[in-house]
Amino acid sequence: MQHKWFVIINPASGNGAAKKIWQLINNELIKQKFDFKFKFTESKNHSSKLVKKAIKQKFTKFICVGGDGTLHTIVNGVLSLNSTNISEIKIGIIPIGTGNDWVKNYAISTNYKKAIVILKNENTISQDIGKITILSTNNIVYFNNLAGIGFDGFVVNKVNNYKKLGTLAYIVGALVSLTSYKKPTLKIELNKKVIRGKTLMLLIGLCKYSGGGMQLTKNSNSTDGLFDISYIQKINLVTILSNIKGLFNGRITNHKLVNTYKTSSIKIKVLDTEKTYIQADGELIGSGNFSVELLPKAINFIIP
Repeated sequence: MQHKWFVIINPASGNGAAKKIWQLINNELIKQKFDFKFKFTESKNHSSKLVKKAIKQKFTKFICVGGDGTLHTIVNGVLSLNSTNISEIKIGIIPIGTGNDWVKNYAISTNYKKAIVILKNENTISQDIGKITILSTNNIVYFNNLAGIGFDGFVVNKVNNYKKLGTLAYIVGALVSLTSYKKPTLKIELNKKVIRGKTLMLLIGLCKYSGGGMQLTKNSNSTDGLFDISYIQKINLVTILSNIKGLFNGRITNHKLVNTYKTSSIKIKVLDTEKTYIQADGELIGSGNFSVELLPKAINFIIP
């Protein structure tokens, strides 16, 4: 069993693209002599349940056929099994999603044949993972790319309405949201420093890309044991429109309105009654006060 792969397919990924091309992927895996079992997800968090069951059946090599959300759920399934020997597990991806942000960090091809070649080579990297604890419920959520509170969570809440636009969904969602978003007052604790104030957005990054290819955190490194924090108190539509290019090449992080930090832990408290959305890897996970700690080199991902 330890030599077999377990493939998890989210048929809804990429606006249904995963379901449409699964037979081609299946045929290519067979052609490349993969010994595998596969399952389709049937609900939002089903992939987490599938991976936990597969691990109990002694599978150690997993392929995600889907996007950032599916990968996020698989990671959470793996790490929620605290008794498991995580170091034996490898996770790879055949990316089919709206944003495909995590794969951009490692230049994993969105061409399924090229992605399968990467999987076959089984070259791995041990990547840092973020662990979020939502303090009102003690719920724990892990993330492998980027999390945040404020405007980005508000945008994620809107993006579902624009997913047919593909990567443009995030830009459209952001522009539509800017006029209706109300900034919460936050207390942020990091590196023995306390920041209080109205907050547009607080981003906690591990990898470089989010929101369909935007680079919103500075000097991201997924294995350095530190989060890359971007904190923005205010910004207006004119500034965003005049810095569209900077959103995608990373230069926006040099703007005077963007404060950047490095830290291995952070705590956020909401000081008013404004509704706050917390997102992790583009998935809404809750609201309110939370803390985040970094788990160094916690998961093995298959990369080029």
